[in-house]
Amino acid sequence: MKKYEEFKNYINDNLQKYFQNKGSYNKIIYESVSYSLNIGGKRIRPLLFLLTYNLYKKDISEVIEMALAIEMIHTYSLIHDDLPCMDNDDLRRGMPTNHKKFGESIAVLAGDTLLNEAANLLMTFSLKHDNNALVASNEILKASGPEGMIGGQVVDIINENKNISKEELLYMHNKKTGELIRASVAAAAIVANAPKEDIEVLNEFGKKLGLAFQIKDDILDVIGDVKKLGKNTGSDQNNNKSNFISLFGLEHCERECERLTNECIELLESLSKDIKYLKDLTLDLLNREC
Repeated sequence: MKKYEEFKNYINDNLQKYFQNKGSYNKIIYESVSYSLNIGGKRIRPLLFLLTYNLYKKDISEVIEMALAIEMIHTYSLIHDDLPCMDNDDLRRGMPTNHKKFGESIAVLAGDTLLNEAANLLMTFSLKHDNNALVASNEILKASGPEGMIGGQVVDIINENKNISKEELLYMHNKKTGELIRASVAAAAIVANAPKEDIEVLNEFGKKLGLAFQIKDDILDVIGDVKKLGKNTGSDQNNNKSNFISLFGLEHCERECERLTNECIELLESLSKDIKYLKDLTLDLLNREC
């Protein structure tokens, strides 16, 4: 078992327990959020957070709340992405999407719940710790907002049925997917009190990894196996959205993915730390089938 698989199991165990035995008349909202959180997922963002933190501090239990908050933000975005008013998908992580199981209204509120609970987790963590925790929490929440993930989603939506420029496409993907990936890495380095020079290197690593991740997603949306992906393929084409494949073609995207991944490895290797586990995850993301 790879080291990051141990971390993934730790994340999953904590997510499984988080909303257990909560609620009364409102119990369905906890059932809904638990459903989307626990039906699977690669846990890339919280894994990146914990693996980066682990470069500097060994006890990852000290920051598990921040890792859970990151996964809650990511899962909320998936619930809302799948809604009929957005991408109108009926399959996520190999199971019916939240609105297919619980209805549209509960799905909207489930996304709202996860975002609010993530903010609560981050603020509670910050109150118990030092200024670095507050700065790291701010980094995560900014990356989730209108100048981050939501900003990218807005550009995605308003450009349906349009051909967009390379610059706008890069903005969209760097924000919609890349920004929370970048922030997961940068926030971990900040809360671990890493040297400023290391934070800058890891921030750049997170940017490049986020873009490589999105390009790989675009590739898999064209050539991926639905059973392995756990979601429908061809969604961008079906919704008349521009992506890296439609602008540059499959072969260029595969080369770009490799180039960015190699640059990520070079950045990691410039650190005077044991980067083996982060390197393993980075390479596995390049070669993933889902």
